Amino acid sequence: MAKAKTDLVIVESPAKARTIEKYLGSNYQVVASMGHLRDLPKSTMGVDIDGDFTPQYLPVKDRADVIADLKKRAKSAGTVYLATDPDREGEAISWHLKELLNLPDDKAKRVTFNEITKKVVTESIQHPREIDQDLVDAQQARRVLDRIVGYKLSPLLWRKVKPGLSAGRVQSVATRIVVDRENEIRAFQPQEYWLLDALLDCGAGTFSARFYGTADKKMDVPDEATADKIIAAVSAEPFQIASVKRGEKQRSPSPPFITSTLQQEASRRLGMTPRRTMSVAQQLYEGVDITDRGTIGLITYMRTDSQRLSDEALASAQAFIVEHYGPEYHPGKPRTYKTKAGAQDAHEAIRPTDVTLTPDRVRHDLTPEQYRLYRLIWGRFTACQMSNAVYDNVVVDAGSAGYLFRANYSEQKFAGYTAVYEEAKDEETSEVRRPLPSLKQGDAVELKNVTKEQQFTQPPARYTEATLIKALEENGIGRPSTYAPIITTIIDRGYVERDQKKLKPTLLGRAVDGLMLEQFPHIVDVDFSAQMEKNLDKVESGKADWRKTVDDFYQGFEASLEQAEKNMEGK
Repeated sequence: MAKAKTDLVIVESPAKARTIEKYLGSNYQVVASMGHLRDLPKSTMGVDIDGDFTPQYLPVKDRADVIADLKKRAKSAGTVYLATDPDREGEAISWHLKELLNLPDDKAKRVTFNEITKKVVTESIQHPREIDQDLVDAQQARRVLDRIVGYKLSPLLWRKVKPGLSAGRVQSVATRIVVDRENEIRAFQPQEYWLLDALLDCGAGTFSARFYGTADKKMDVPDEATADKIIAAVSAEPFQIASVKRGEKQRSPSPPFITSTLQQEASRRLGMTPRRTMSVAQQLYEGVDITDRGTIGLITYMRTDSQRLSDEALASAQAFIVEHYGPEYHPGKPRTYKTKAGAQDAHEAIRPTDVTLTPDRVRHDLTPEQYRLYRLIWGRFTACQMSNAVYDNVVVDAGSAGYLFRANYSEQKFAGYTAVYEEAKDEETSEVRRPLPSLKQGDAVELKNVTKEQQFTQPPARYTEATLIKALEENGIGRPSTYAPIITTIIDRGYVERDQKKLKPTLLGRAVDGLMLEQFPHIVDVDFSAQMEKNLDKVESGKADWRKTVDDFYQGFEASLEQAEKNMEGK
């Protein structure tokens, strides 16, 4: 009897291959393609812009040995499982592999893993599917659009600005956003205002209250003359407690991470660049050797815009929280979070694959970077299923001469989700509040002194990598897999630079942006780029033809290009 052929599983990276091979056993060979094996040519356009935009794909030159090895293995294999990442780019890599290795439809099967655990890998292999051509076409459309813009605009920049420059469709919009913020900062006119703080004594102790306004409305103090007038008035009349309001405030946990929020939080809290964050997250997804557990993918797929969580994950979180923190730390039913409109929602939110693998449990098996990022992901997921934090809040208004000064104090009553995780803020407050003395309405208090301090309104802050990703996401520019490459590209090309962790445009960046805005306003228009992302989503969902999508863009772009050449003749 003929020996059954071994099946072949192709993934992108050796780390992913090692993890999956341990799960599948000896009937499967698992090999890595090392990424893309076919792409557009480097030195020519490689797209039929005079015809139907057919791309000309060539084998990647320095991957000839990998291609030869894969062809040999595929020929002698039974089924070939194309198991690249579960997104548009992963789908395109699988399609390229199928074409490059000349695999017939009945031999090539597509499998995806939202998480690389034994259960999910073995289940996925049992339920393969065909390659999703709509996903592939959406990726092709993006690649072709970017190639056309890059290859048509770059020569113009070489001639008019500086040799060697390159233009990118989405990168140009990101540069535009950074330049716009810099222009806002330059145009900003600071406004003067004054802060007044009264030190008040109630007999049982002193407390500080800040000027609020009158009983009718909040007031700004625009200049020193107004400040002195208020100080003189309250210094001449007694102070009395006008009101004491006590209440309970509740704070809810943040949703689980999606790609953009993970990159933002890792930047704020860990000082990691988006590119580094995605690299370390990829390692955690692909698999790490854990003592007593073997190789396991610690987190679910890290390129996602969905806040959906599986029923299994919600149930395991509830069991873990009740066991380790107590039933009062779980709200009683799973928390669900709404994914924003326009998201692709292809995968779950980013979460640990096994909540019982706590950061402390796996710490000695991880590098310091892996541990810090895993702790962030594990904490955010666990917290998102916990009870609200509860605070006792006291607001005291003290009045004199018709003016009010306000003091407030907040004290945590129940930790809730903060026992596990608190979100970092872009601007941390350094103010420390002391508990307020026991006060009631009508109490007389004595004014010890009033201090005044001149302040000026501040211009909008420059973007950090975290806040720029937030702006890109809010404006519908790019998708989870593109945020980190966009920022890396505009920095590497010298259009934007880091200045004390803040991003500012270089002179070159401003020059290129100025030219683009003057000659190709639609390319750098935020709304136009957001609409293009929606058009690509339509291709992905099978509601639009990719060639027509490219052609619609190209008609307007070609006309702009011809006009720009005329406008800039001799400049």
